Amino acid sequence: MTTPAPAARAYRRLSVEERRTQLLAAALRLFAHQPPEDVSLDDVAEAAGVSRPLVYRYFPGGKQQLYETALRSAADELERCFNEPPSGPPTERLARVLDRYLAFVDGHDAGFSALLRGGSVAVTSRTTAIVDGVRRAAADEILAHLGPAPHGARLRMLVRTWIAAVEAASLIWLDEEKRPSVPELRDWLVDHLIALLAASAAGDAETARAVRELLALERGDGRVGRLARALAPLTEEASRLP
Repeated sequence: MTTPAPAARAYRRLSVEERRTQLLAAALRLFAHQPPEDVSLDDVAEAAGVSRPLVYRYFPGGKQQLYETALRSAADELERCFNEPPSGPPTERLARVLDRYLAFVDGHDAGFSALLRGGSVAVTSRTTAIVDGVRRAAADEILAHLGPAPHGARLRMLVRTWIAAVEAASLIWLDEEKRPSVPELRDWLVDHLIALLAASAAGDAETARAVRELLALERGDGRVGRLARALAPLTEEASRLP
């Protein structure tokens, strides 16, 4: 009796959009953990289980087009990190935003570092515009939690300065082998923004208004209260300086 041959595995042809999504996902995995210049189209093809010509068919602009498309996808994901419902204490909202942001940094370590340092050969005016767009979107989201628009120049500069500090801290955190822990880094960054707001409120009426509105939504045992109590001895000592 002849043994029947094993059934061939069914092959499903992917649609154009499905294939493009597959290639993009493979590229994102590679760019997330390697600087763009270290990733080749052969690497992408191998990761996706396809041929190099097929990658070119979907991305005729080569690696640069693939990188920019992957970057746009990653930028969309990063922008979503800053989306937070306007309910509850603002500093708790900010902590949740930072948890998502730092998880993104952790999952895209080498790629995130290469992108923000601007040293990659793949960086162009288009990629820079994508990253700047994320920064502007992040600033708009943070400002929305600090009271209704319009926001004055001092307050906008404060928030953009803080976002730059968050980026710098993220890069240093990667250089320091992801120390301190994410909760410690998150809490420090929240305290940083509170301190910036308090310092600016001393000389800017609009920031002072935003701080009062923020305080009205905070709890006594929350982040602002804890930081204020921790700083009280220092501020009292400073007030007695000759």
